[in-house]
Amino acid sequence: MSLTIFAAIIGISTANIFSPPRPATPIDSLKARIERRIAEQHGAIVGIAFHDLQTGDSLYLNADDSFHAASTMKVPVMIELFRRIDVGALRLDQGILLVNQFGSIVDGSPYSLDAGDDSDSSAYKLTGTRVPLKELIDRMITRSSNLATNALIELVRASNANETAHMLGARNIRVLRGVEDGKAFRAGMNNTTTARDLAVLLEAIETGRAASRSSCDAMREILLHQEFNEEIPAGLPAGTRVAHKTGWITGVLHDAAVVYPPGRKPYVLVVLTREIPDEKVARRLIADLSRMVWAHAVPGRVATGQ
Repeated sequence: MSLTIFAAIIGISTANIFSPPRPATPIDSLKARIERRIAEQHGAIVGIAFHDLQTGDSLYLNADDSFHAASTMKVPVMIELFRRIDVGALRLDQGILLVNQFGSIVDGSPYSLDAGDDSDSSAYKLTGTRVPLKELIDRMITRSSNLATNALIELVRASNANETAHMLGARNIRVLRGVEDGKAFRAGMNNTTTARDLAVLLEAIETGRAASRSSCDAMREILLHQEFNEEIPAGLPAGTRVAHKTGWITGVLHDAAVVYPPGRKPYVLVVLTREIPDEKVARRLIADLSRMVWAHAVPGRVATGQ
């Protein structure tokens, strides 16, 4: 029996038999390198979303897996705030009374935050005073202030931030509550996200779709002043501009970024991790993956790290 007749019997084209295998592309090579690096960290679960606004290249690994959002949920809260500013419902110079008492989403029972567990302990000195909205947003993003975050969620409501994120295309993110709501945590009522969703939101800010152009520019500027730079920025050449938001709780470490290589459009990179008990190990993994993506996106410019 000829090969042509055999192929006809089993319902395939002879072109499929004789066609050479598709050559590996640069993005395939990047994917393979990333997978090998992740495999070195036994038990690690990693979600990645990469989209290059210059070339259109993209890579998604476990990008739709759900992770505890940790402080990355502060990005959709910021977007909701600036959309309210756009319609005149809020002003950046508006004073917000800062208090340290919030209601659990489980039953409304009060809870307070501990300054010792907050990366921005200085914010607690402002309780009982009116703090400009702009300062609270800055603290929420650049210092990841939990106190500022909860005050701002009280102002715009988590459900509204969640709805806006979904409207922008982040379909699986869940913004349910403020930070350190212990009853909600024990009930499994947590803020969650995917790598793809965070990439969608960051790209919406970068391209001016998340809010007005001026508000998106303001959000980018805030993200560029992030004070925690030991993950994605640590895998890049010193001085590279990065607009990003980190997030961490026990066993969870994330970074979601827009990276600005000189002389070209930026790329979006989100790396979410869990099941890595040692934060230093998780941080090193994210930096290594960032370095690999830079080498792919900006060939010839060596990423020595910081």
